[in-house]
Amino acid sequence: MAPDYRPGVPEDWFVDPVNLGIPGVRRPAAEPDEDDALSWQVDSLCAQTDPEAFFPEKGGSTRDAKKICQSCSVRSECLEYALENDERFGIWGGLSERERRKLKKRAV
Repeated sequence: MAPDYRPGVPEDWFVDPVNLGIPGVRRPAAEPDEDDALSWQVDSLCAQTDPEAFFPEKGGSTRDAKKICQSCSVRSECLEYALENDERFGIWGGLSERERRKLKKRAV
């Protein structure tokens, strides 16, 4: 039996960051899980901020949301998801709905 590291500290002191949903912390997978197509959202910066910034009212500013997207590590996955699922509202992958529509038209 291992000696007590710190006497008086309860055995259940440890909090599992995976169960808390801390961004960037995932359980290691033996193989990539194709069933979990949204696993990229764990690392998204928008999940850590006010969601209203990403869904502004008509005529509202998208500047703050786009600024957050610029430094997000899963920006391309987010944009790909929005394009594949025809997301009509909000900022996804740093682009507004209008910008995503233009991008789709250019791709056709």
